[in-house]
Amino acid sequence: MATTAAALDKFAEGPCLTGWRLGLAAFSLALANFIVVLDTTIANVSVPHIAGGLAVSPSQGTWTITSYAVADAISVPLTGWLSARFGSVRWFITSLIGFGLFSFLCGISSTLYMLVAFRVMQGLCGGPLMPLSQTLLMRIFPRGKQSAALGIWAMTTTAAPILGPILGGIISDNWSWPWIFFINLPVVAICIFAVSQLVTPFETKVIRQRIDVIGLALLIVFVGALQVMLDTGRDNDWFHSTWIVGLALIAVIGFVAFLIWETTEPNPIVDVSVFRYRGFVAGVLAVSLAFGAFFAQVVLTPLWLQQVLGYTATDAGYVVAWLGLFAVFASPIAAKMTDKIDLRVTVSGGIIWLFLMSFMRMRWSTESDYWTLALPHILQGIGMPFFFIGLTALALGSVPPHKVVAAAGLMSFCRTLSGAFGTALATTLWDNANASARGQVVGSLNGVAETMAKLEGRGATHEQARAAIDRMVEAQTATIGVVHIFLVAGAVFLVAAAMVWIAPKGRAAAGIGGGH
Repeated sequence: MATTAAALDKFAEGPCLTGWRLGLAAFSLALANFIVVLDTTIANVSVPHIAGGLAVSPSQGTWTITSYAVADAISVPLTGWLSARFGSVRWFITSLIGFGLFSFLCGISSTLYMLVAFRVMQGLCGGPLMPLSQTLLMRIFPRGKQSAALGIWAMTTTAAPILGPILGGIISDNWSWPWIFFINLPVVAICIFAVSQLVTPFETKVIRQRIDVIGLALLIVFVGALQVMLDTGRDNDWFHSTWIVGLALIAVIGFVAFLIWETTEPNPIVDVSVFRYRGFVAGVLAVSLAFGAFFAQVVLTPLWLQQVLGYTATDAGYVVAWLGLFAVFASPIAAKMTDKIDLRVTVSGGIIWLFLMSFMRMRWSTESDYWTLALPHILQGIGMPFFFIGLTALALGSVPPHKVVAAAGLMSFCRTLSGAFGTALATTLWDNANASARGQVVGSLNGVAETMAKLEGRGATHEQARAAIDRMVEAQTATIGVVHIFLVAGAVFLVAAAMVWIAPKGRAAAGIGGGH
């Protein structure tokens, strides 16, 4: 059994960067990861502006989000094959160039069809950058310091989706929607220059192998159907719609066919054999459950703040943005602890901390002030790096060196899909919980006639008084519903904490498992 430290040391084969060169290279790789993850959420609050600018309906405007998500989800698991076929650094730089080019084309799009097409290409180019930035960061750091690399990567991965809506709202409100894409250009230029100058010596060996066309086609079919189903299910009343049922069948059949094909294909487009390693399986299960619950909370909180408490999109973003504060400070500590304490302890402890923050959210009400809402976000940042960094070390430290990039791609893929599942389930469950709570609240209302009389006595018409009471009921039921989702998310966190213990026993110094 290799230790976790030793397992992570395998990335540092050969000479590594030091000093300012290491700092600049790490900053550039982390920045590239940040801008790609940022683009998964930055357009969310800009949909009304985009729809207005292109003269389409808001529902049509949401395809700018769906198209990117589908393309990103498809390209992420291909990272292992692409990096083996073309080289990790070479494909990273190529993806950066493509991401920058299509960001520019998105910004100058004059029709919805142009924008959706370029968003697809932007997502295809951006998908591999997240897992590749992770593995390249671990490769450039000196032996024994890979946990610090994971800390840097984790900070950008967790902060970007939180800052995306804030930045998108500020840009759309004060400039114009194309700038949510144009801001990528200087960032991409800096990253391309620094990576090409500093990281090129860490290029991986190129393996010439044929393209698994059937595996690629099956991947596109099942992931595309699944992502579109998750993005459009709520608007189509889920499985009451033949459209959603059809997509679900395509996704299930496509996934089964894909799995059968990839396990028997000599040169698979996605190396699913990494699921033979118990530490990797434990890491993927735990991060998928925890990230799904985390993302559900991140998505629902701004919606509730805006729809119930009357916050603007920007102000709601300022509440959620506190998540990144302690995450930045806790990441180096969590990274150092990966080499000293049993990862299962630190990871499960971090996830249980997220459960406690869910419990704090359950005390929210329509009377909650700003700091009552912000406090769980401030404190939650303490636990995030412990589960995020530890799970990455646990999962990637469990596979052989030549499978690390493929494992990182699959882990990112599962995390991306879990975020989509968490969002879709949370919004649907919230609607259902609202309806259920409304039936209970309306049936137990007291003093309605007296309240109506008071409102009418103050000059309101009968209909205005009725509407005011209805708004109060809606606010209370929506709050009961969102608290119910926080309870469900907390339960999912506990399950995720238990999943960690599937991994082999060990501290970093005593042996967590490399299955190699």
